[in-house]
Amino acid sequence: MSGESRSSGPVGMPGRSKGYVLAEADVLDGTLGFEVLEVGEESVRGRVPVTDRIKQVYGLVHGGAYAALAEMLASEATVRAVWEDGSIAFGTAHEVKFLRQITEGTVHAEGRRIHRSRQMWVWDVDMTDDHGRLCASSRVTIAVRPRRD
Repeated sequence: MSGESRSSGPVGMPGRSKGYVLAEADVLDGTLGFEVLEVGEESVRGRVPVTDRIKQVYGLVHGGAYAALAEMLASEATVRAVWEDGSIAFGTAHEVKFLRQITEGTVHAEGRRIHRSRQMWVWDVDMTDDHGRLCASSRVTIAVRPRRD
């Protein structure tokens, strides 16, 4: 997978000089501990350590954590690709299928762009456990619209 890796800060807004951007640590991605490992126009990869912060009351990773990780990765990759052309991207539809529970370790996520048009990108994001077993699969639709800087 080619692309850029991320160590800190929002990936999707390179060179942003105007506007309102919240600190990553203060938003959902930072609060839950999401990490983007690689981001490109065709693929994206990230992970989140399994902590109590992302579990539901029965000790399993919460479905919302899978959904949020998949949407964050798809959004970051899309924004990275369209930002310099004067566009912004945001999620508009999301479906997650839960296949296997995770209770410890790390949730690993790998996304593939399956559709790209002027106004919409669609991503498939698979989430696996530390043993490479598929645990959740997500399809995320991202809208692309002109920025209002």
